[in-house]
Order: sequence, then C-alpha cells, then structure tokens
Amino acid sequence: MAAVTRESGVVVTPPPQPATPRVQLQPATSFLPAWGWTALIVFLLLACVAAPFLALVVPQGSSLHLSQYWIGLAGKILCYAIVALAMDLVWGYAGILSLGQGLFFALGGYAMGMYLNRSMTAASGNLPDFMQFMQWTHFPWYWVGTEHFAYALFLALFMPGLLAFIFGFFAFRSRIKGVYFSIITQALTYAAMLLFFRNETGFGGNNGLTDFKVLLGFPMGTAGMTVALFVATCVALAGCFVFARWLVRSKFGRVLTAIRDAESRVMFCGYNPLWFKLGVWTIAAMMCGLAGALYAPQVGIINPSEMSTANSIEIAIWTAIGGRGTLIGPIVGAVLVNAAKSWLTVAIPEAWLYLLGGLFIVVTLYAPYGIVGLVRQWRQRRG
Repeated sequence: MAAVTRESGVVVTPPPQPATPRVQLQPATSFLPAWGWTALIVFLLLACVAAPFLALVVPQGSSLHLSQYWIGLAGKILCYAIVALAMDLVWGYAGILSLGQGLFFALGGYAMGMYLNRSMTAASGNLPDFMQFMQWTHFPWYWVGTEHFAYALFLALFMPGLLAFIFGFFAFRSRIKGVYFSIITQALTYAAMLLFFRNETGFGGNNGLTDFKVLLGFPMGTAGMTVALFVATCVALAGCFVFARWLVRSKFGRVLTAIRDAESRVMFCGYNPLWFKLGVWTIAAMMCGLAGALYAPQVGIINPSEMSTANSIEIAIWTAIGGRGTLIGPIVGAVLVNAAKSWLTVAIPEAWLYLLGGLFIVVTLYAPYGIVGLVRQWRQRRG
C-alpha cells in the first residue's frame, strides 16, 4: 500500500512483506521398515493360536508341550509391554518423563481385584479375610457394583484416566515440565502407595487383594484359564499398538512430536499444548489401567508394592532400552528386560539391580535410541 510523506509529498511504496510460512507437521519417523509393525501384529496373532495348541492339545511329556508356568510368565510380561507402550506415548512422543505410571497400573489391578474378591464372596457368602479382621459387616460404598465384570473393567480404565486428567490439568496448566514433573509424579505415586498400605482404606493393606478363585464363573489357576488370559493379553497389546500407531501418525501425534521438540514454537503457531499433553497423558494412564486389569488375575495378587517408585523407574528403563519414540522399541525392551529378570533373579538375585542399572547407563551414553536405534544404524550402514 502506497503512502505519502508529510514533508515532501513523495509517494513511498513499502517493499512487499513475505508471506507467513505455514508450519508443516511431518509424521513421526519410524526406526523400523514399514513391515516392522505388521510383523509384531502377526507374531501376536500367531501366539494366540499357538499357545492354546501347545498347552492344551499337545500332551504333557512331549517336547512341544508348553507348560502353564511359561504361558503365565509370558502373559505377565506382555502386560508390562502394554505399560511400556503407554510410557512411550508420553515420553517418546510428547517428551513427558513420568515416574508415576506404576500408580495407574496398580489402580487397574485393584479394580479387577475388587471384582475377583466379590466373585469369591458370592461363592462363600463371607467378606474377604482382611475385612473380617477389621470387623466390618459389609463392603464399603466404593465397592458397590464391583461384583459386575463390565463395571470393574470400566473402573480399571476410568479411575486411572480420571486421576491422570485431574492431576495433569493442574500440572500442565501451571507449565510444570522436565525434571519437576517427574518429581511430582513420583511423589503422587509414593503418597498413593502409603494410602493403600493403610488397612482402613479397604484394599487389604500390606497384603493387598489376593486369593482369587473365580473369573467370569470359571475357576482360576487352570491351564485353560491361563491360556485364555494370555490370549486376551495378546489381543489387548495388539489393539493398543494399532491404536498408538494410528494416534502418533495423525495430526494429534504430529503436534505432540512438535511440542516435544519445540513447545514455544508450537504455541506461536496457535496450538495450545495443554490439551494435547493432557490428552496423551490421560490415554496412557488408561492403557496402564488396562494392563493392570489383565495382570492381577494372571499373577493372583495386587498390592501397594506395585505403586513403588522403583517399579515406575523400571518402566522408564524398559522404554529407554528398547528405544523411545518408536512404539515397537518399548515392547521389545519390556520383553527382553523382564525375561532376563525372570532368569537372573533366580540365578544371581543379588546382581540383578546392578546389571539393570549398568545396562541403563550404557544405553543412555552409547545408544540413546535404544535397541531399535542400533538396528536402524546397522541398516543404514549396510545400505
């Protein structure tokens, strides 16, 4: 637009202003070829078919027979893989290092444990032992409805999600981030653990909820139930993985990655990081609750020790070792680390924590993108 100066009357035309560049949010990069995620889904589906065959059809004594112990252990490890996948969403893609995922995992386990205890009560007609010890005559009000499986499963997803939403809203609105966010999530988890240790809370105190005998009318501890829970865990992990992959490749996921890399620029472009961070934080908590609900019947117990800060730190270690920001990496890390833990805690139990800490240090210093990152570097050198 032309302008006339007051002194000379000369018409001055200012230079054209450059157009404001549009921000292009690129999809999240993958450390595996395109077939990597497909291979994981195919492997889980094959495991769903192979486990019942090897455990229930192949006779005992055969070299192909798969014992109930190994199926139960595999199901437990796959529950951990779901938690690691949830951790990758908040840490690998949103840049939020949480040390409180163990709390959400335990809440899901307690919701399912309440249902399993109510099933046992319906069969015997008595309150759980810890309630009889407290001389209670009826269940607390917050146990109402937990005799229904659908409601217990709803609680396993809703309660972690609700707690994460409330806590995250105030934390993210206050722009708490980095190590400060990690510290307050750790403090929240520790406070919840102390609360659940108290007998007055109605969750079994130190011992937690245990002695599960019936699930959906079927007896616990049988080979058929063990296989069914393993298959359910495989399906849940596959579903969570597909959902997480869709999420990170959507516009929502691309904004999350941009927030992780340059939050101030994302705000300058007109996005409010609060709702994106709060959304992925809540989703990850619900995924952890689902994993806890699958974990409790397979292990046969849920107690406050699952909320310990050490457990939440281990979840971060699984993600770092496998490769954060890759989706498949945390699953690989959770499986490998927990498989090694199951063996080493029997062979050399006193050395396990030192080995785990040393492995984390080595990965942090020499392989910041974890095992999957090493695979990517190897592929690039070959290519």
